[in-house]
Amino acid sequence: MKILESAENYLEAILMGREEKGAVRSIDVVNHLGFSKPSVSVAMKHLEADDLIRRDGDGYICLTESGEEIARMIYERHNLLTDIFVRLGVNPETAREDACKIEHDLSEETFESIKRAYTAHKEEYLK
Repeated sequence: MKILESAENYLEAILMGREEKGAVRSIDVVNHLGFSKPSVSVAMKHLEADDLIRRDGDGYICLTESGEEIARMIYERHNLLTDIFVRLGVNPETAREDACKIEHDLSEETFESIKRAYTAHKEEYLK
C-alpha cells in the first residue's frame, strides 16, 4: 500500500515516541512534529480508519502490524541517511532534516543499494 508522506511522518513519530517514552498519545505527536492538536487528531482518525494505528480508551496509540512495518521502514531510512550525511561532514541537525526530506522519495531498490554499499564500506567512512 502506498501512503502519503505525511502519514509516514506520523507513523514514524509514533514509533520514535514509543521508543523514547514507552507509550504515545496524540499530544506526544503534536509536540514531536510541531503540528496543531486538531491536525494531529484528524490524522489519527485517518490512520485508524486505514488500520495503521489503534487507540485505547485512555488515548494511547499503538501501531498495527501494517503501521509498524511502515514506521520501521521510514525510521531505518531516516537513521541510515542521517548517519551517512553526518559522516560526510554535514551538521547533524541539517543531516536529520535532509534525511527526513529524502527518506520518503527513495525507491526500495535505491535505498537497498545505498544500504548495501554503506554497510560494505562503513569502516572506510569511520576513518
